Amino acid sequence: MTTKSTSPFDHAMMSIALAMARRGHGNTAPNPAVGAVIADEATGEVVARGWTQPGGRPHAETEAIRRAGDRARGKTMYVTLEPCSHHGKTPPCADAIVAAGLRRVVTAIEDPDPRVAGRGLDRLRAAGLDVDRGIGAAEARWITRGHIVRVTERRPLVTLKIAAGADGAVPRGGGGQPVWVTGAEARARGHLLRAEADAILIGAGTLRDDEPELTCRLPGLVARTPIRVVLSRTRDLTHAEKLIRSAPTAPILFVNGPDNGSTVRSAATAAASGHKWLHVPIVGGRLWLPAVMELLVAEGITRLLVEGGPTIWRSFAEARLVDEVHLFQAASTGSSEKTEVEARAAATVAHLLGDIPLARTSTRPAGADWHVTFRVAPHHEQRPHEGARLIRNDEPS
Repeated sequence: MTTKSTSPFDHAMMSIALAMARRGHGNTAPNPAVGAVIADEATGEVVARGWTQPGGRPHAETEAIRRAGDRARGKTMYVTLEPCSHHGKTPPCADAIVAAGLRRVVTAIEDPDPRVAGRGLDRLRAAGLDVDRGIGAAEARWITRGHIVRVTERRPLVTLKIAAGADGAVPRGGGGQPVWVTGAEARARGHLLRAEADAILIGAGTLRDDEPELTCRLPGLVARTPIRVVLSRTRDLTHAEKLIRSAPTAPILFVNGPDNGSTVRSAATAAASGHKWLHVPIVGGRLWLPAVMELLVAEGITRLLVEGGPTIWRSFAEARLVDEVHLFQAASTGSSEKTEVEARAAATVAHLLGDIPLARTSTRPAGADWHVTFRVAPHHEQRPHEGARLIRNDEPS
């Protein structure tokens, strides 16, 4: 419950905190990306801003307090996620807030982590601080969704990145050469999605057809290349040369069926080379996707970008493991009216993913192409079911 009425100033400050939180996407796992602002309600001054630092520490709250120094005393903190109340690798942020002499804390959402789950806010109230929550909650839940589903569903947030022609077709590459259906700006936005993810995933078919590197090649963001994940029933590395060459700086996880002892390299050699073998059950000739999600969470991954191809996209959709879809679609030679673009995008996604409840959230040009984003409607969210589709090694992806 809130302790006082909120104001337009509160909403403005929370908007800044949410923007700070987005800075951490792809850079804070396994910790959530959080933003914090310390402000003076009397003068309207922003005293300090903080966000979760690379690797997950320092946390946003302590970073903002450090920047504010003594000026934090008597001020208000706006933070996108409930301050932690437990001792981990750092002391509780709730204690740091009390020690800094802040007067009031406004948080967007509570933390579902059972180690926190309202205890952080209770600690602040017990220390005499005014506490409000709920401002910017919808956006905060989305920004923090990777953390939320990691805690509540034991999986990362899953984003599908799809590139399709104007007719909705997704051509296959071959001989190690991908086929581009969109232009340079759309591909650059795809690389930005890589920078904002903890891991990027493809199947054996894409590895075989395209022989990709799966790196982020945007200027200034090369170091933000996520962990690369390859799903394959076997340990065939025939088409993985480009991946393995960059493995010392951008790790690779090869997810295969149960280990039968026929290793290509020893585990120690693989680890030294920057890649790792993980194993999941094979049911009906396919890798079991919910088990893959469990393994990725165990590796600290909270935000997963699935590139792959039609088979792997449909598999995630049928397993109910999709949160968001980014569709990059080539422009039609006919009309480019926004309503027609959106209708074509909806038809493309329905064709590729089947009957999955998606709500369109944005439509914007990407050079000569279109970038349309969809999210799963919240009331349709549910955990994977026992009949969830799996991935076969011999299916095109």
